[in-house]
Amino acid sequence: MPKVSSVIVPYATYLRVYEPLAAFPEPERSHWARYARRPQRPSYQDELRRALADLLPTPPIPVPVHESSDAFVVDVDGVVCVCPWRTRLRGWQALQELPEELPKPVLDAVLPEVVRRQATQDYERWLARNPDARPWIRTSTWQVPLHWFVLVSDEERRFDKGSGEIPPMLRYRTPMVQARRRVARALRALKDALDEGPLIDGLVDVGRWLEEFHPRSLVELDYGGLVHTLSAGELEDDHSAADVAEGIEALRLGDGAAAGTAYGRLVERWRSVRERRSAN
Repeated sequence: MPKVSSVIVPYATYLRVYEPLAAFPEPERSHWARYARRPQRPSYQDELRRALADLLPTPPIPVPVHESSDAFVVDVDGVVCVCPWRTRLRGWQALQELPEELPKPVLDAVLPEVVRRQATQDYERWLARNPDARPWIRTSTWQVPLHWFVLVSDEERRFDKGSGEIPPMLRYRTPMVQARRRVARALRALKDALDEGPLIDGLVDVGRWLEEFHPRSLVELDYGGLVHTLSAGELEDDHSAADVAEGIEALRLGDGAAAGTAYGRLVERWRSVRERRSAN
């Protein structure tokens, strides 16, 4: 069996916000400034491996005991921007969503009820002391939620097939002001054409989340470990952001047939991805 440190963990995709150092109060700002100067920093795979390792003991540790001091770092035109992992906070939030993802017998086998109850109590106490806490990272498994694609454009798409020890990569990055503008425009078009729906609900939710961050932040949509599940051809042909934009523009123009065609491409593409979840 390979060591946890060598395992590639697929399935997870990410929506991240990178904030400029100026957005952080001291002493956190100085911590991230020092952190950004490190020659080597851990990857998203390292974070997932640590989480897997915590599930191995008996009883398992569903949420880290201490908050992570790691982050993702990018340089945007000479401005250092940081996306803190906040693994502990995200672990608590993911734990709340598990009952919707797993049948109770499976959930109890993976994480006994007493472990979940203790973690929930810890979260409630922590949240009372930190009522304004929010994550810089949103995670999804076996899919990229369609409303995430509204935030980006096909021109911002970056795909690398990878080679040798360099893994493949598919991601989008856009300035925060652009992401917010696209959400607002899409909501206007959708609400004019539809009464309600999951796309509208998702956009309202993500729009509120984006408002929590500095206006000079950067938004990143990353296929993450899902690139290890899809073939190079599937990744190369995946232009979901363009399909979402085409569908919303068609709705704005009142062209239901064109909107249906774009939506059909999206549904078929992501259905085939989700079917692999059952196969695994």
